[in-house]
Amino acid sequence: MHPPSPQLLRALRTSISANPRATIACTQLASRSISPVSQITPLLISHRNNSNHARPTRMIPRAHTAKPSNRDRGPPSKEDTQTDFAALNVLGNIPAPTTAIDATLDTGFHLNNGVKITGGDGVLLIGGEAFAWRPWHGVEGGKDSMVNKKGQFEVGEQAWGILNLVWPRPDMLIIGMGETVFPLSPETKRQINSLGVRVEMLDTRNAAAQFNLLATERGVSEIAAAMIPIGWKGR
Repeated sequence: MHPPSPQLLRALRTSISANPRATIACTQLASRSISPVSQITPLLISHRNNSNHARPTRMIPRAHTAKPSNRDRGPPSKEDTQTDFAALNVLGNIPAPTTAIDATLDTGFHLNNGVKITGGDGVLLIGGEAFAWRPWHGVEGGKDSMVNKKGQFEVGEQAWGILNLVWPRPDMLIIGMGETVFPLSPETKRQINSLGVRVEMLDTRNAAAQFNLLATERGVSEIAAAMIPIGWKGR
């Protein structure tokens, strides 16, 4: 153990001469042979924190928090800045295509451009154009049916002839199968896929909603639809 050097004591007296308590502590430090680190450190902290005296730090115990009995968060906030996530619509500023389906009827469809397809015809929506569609004619030896003996949706190759005429071809074809969904027969799927078009099968109501969404998001050149009326009874 060594006493503090005269240079250290002189520096301490100069820096804390305005504090009487610090001066007394410094005098005591000169009269004893102690480790300067153990005394200088609290001395400097005392002078820096408070010009009169240092206040000891008191540990405050953590309050016991009871577990909530339910998940009720109280009344809803009335702040104007609150975000209503249910009202967000990322496609709100994008206009719907003119061939978007406004209504699906038992005997036809109403389109966004005012066109009404009635009389039991289906509709084929490709490239922003609407065509009357009757795929059930000439299926299975003249029977007006689109379901084969295995319970699969199957139509003749001529039903997809218009897909050969459009260019560029759509990326996806959505088929609305009426009131019920049937599995697609391997032959019909091969016919569509051979044109480089993917296919998705839904009932007509959900197919119409899916077409409206995807055609708005990706464009009518990418998404096509083939819809059968909900009330068609030929099967």
